[in-house]
Formats: sequence, C-alpha cells, structure tokens
Amino acid sequence: MPTQTEKLALFRQLHSGDAPLVLVNIWDAGSARTVAAAGAAALATGSASVGGALGFGDGETVPLDAVLENAARITGAVDLPVSLDFEAGYAAGEAGLSENIGRVIDAGAVGINLEDGYPAGDGEGVRPLEEAAARLRAARQAAEAKLPGFWINARTDICLNAKPEAHDALIASVIARGKAYAEAGASSFFVPGLRDMSLIRQVCAGSPLPVNVMAGPEAVSFRALAEAGVRRISYGPFPWRAAMATLASYAKRAGEAG
Repeated sequence: MPTQTEKLALFRQLHSGDAPLVLVNIWDAGSARTVAAAGAAALATGSASVGGALGFGDGETVPLDAVLENAARITGAVDLPVSLDFEAGYAAGEAGLSENIGRVIDAGAVGINLEDGYPAGDGEGVRPLEEAAARLRAARQAAEAKLPGFWINARTDICLNAKPEAHDALIASVIARGKAYAEAGASSFFVPGLRDMSLIRQVCAGSPLPVNVMAGPEAVSFRALAEAGVRRISYGPFPWRAAMATLASYAKRAGEAG
C-alpha cells in the first residue's frame, strides 16, 4: 500500500491533470471499495452521506470520534488518496481546529473540505471573511507541521445558501473569498450550489486556486466544466441518495411480493 505521503503527492497531481478530478463521494469502507474498484483515482467523503450512513444528520451532528473512526476505516480499506469532508472543522476556535487537523491526518486522510459556514444550530450564513481566513491559516499551520502539502479544499457556502437568481450579485464576494482563502493557505476553492456556467467561468477566471464545483443528479458535461476552468468536480450527497433510493426500491418490491 502506498504511504500517506505518496497518496498526497498523487492527490496533488490529480488537481493539475489534463482533465478535472471527478470525485464520487463515498461514506464508508464498503462504498470506498466499490468506487475504487470502478476505477476512481481518488476518494472523498461527503458529510451528509456519512451522517446518513451512521444514523445522523448533516452539520457536524456526527460525533467527531465517529467521523475519525469511519475515516480511518476508509483509508485502511483502499490504496487511494482519501479526502475527508470535515465540515467547519468541529471546533469553535482556532486551537481546537488545529488539534483536529492533526487527528484527521492521523486517520490517514490526505486532505479535507473546510467550509466557511456554521455547524447546524450554531449560526446562519457564512463566517465573516477575516474569521474564515484566520481559521484556514490555523488549519494550514497545523497541517504543515504534520503532513506538508496536506490538501485543504476551502469551501464557501455563499451560493449554497442563496437562491440561484441571487448568485450573479454574489459573485464578487465569492471571488474575494477565493483570493483571501488562497492567501490563507487553501489548496483549492469549492463553491457548491453554483450551476450557471457563465458564473462558473467568472469564478474560475478570478480564483488563484483550482476551483471545485458540485455536480447534481442530472447529466452534466464534464467537458463544458473543464472548458470553463473547473479543476475538480464532486457529487456531494447524490450518490448516497441514489444508493438509498435503490435500497428502498428493493424493500418496496419485497413488500409488494409479500
């Protein structure tokens, strides 16, 4: 099995290849093995999917120890790089966030998603820019002390929290966050909820970081996203939802047969 450092090197390379890195988000060791066997180059968890699989909701409702135990099982089950959706970092302050980054690395992950929103019940909207950037700086400092080059996918929830018709007016704020997050040490910039191709182009053109967008359950043109400048595409909770829909259909047919 490759070392964690070797997995990290591969994960970094995948963000600068000829085509965007496509991540079918997984939730446990079994789904990780399934996606790996299908030919994936790397893996990433989705917090909503992990929460659902463990009987919780999204928004840091899964206990941190359970998140990390699940992550360790995943990284131990596959030879591929694994990135952990770490939501808002499971800590209110920078010291706690720094400690948690070390625990994520100990679990075998080579990267995280770290979002600028608040955990469920702790607030609405997104953190002020300066606070979000300071948390990223703390995360980067902690990561460099343990696994230099650790990948931090900085996520902004600006578009996710707004209706699509409001996105045009928010793009300047999105781009400003991308620049600030780059200066704070982020490795890439994740803008879930953004679907308009012209706005995606603007973000990619204005971001100094590789841009990550979320693909929905509908058909999406990876070529069009690549031409817009996107370097990473993820599926979020949609694979989990599809798997649960399939399970429900089996249960329904079983009930009808009985």
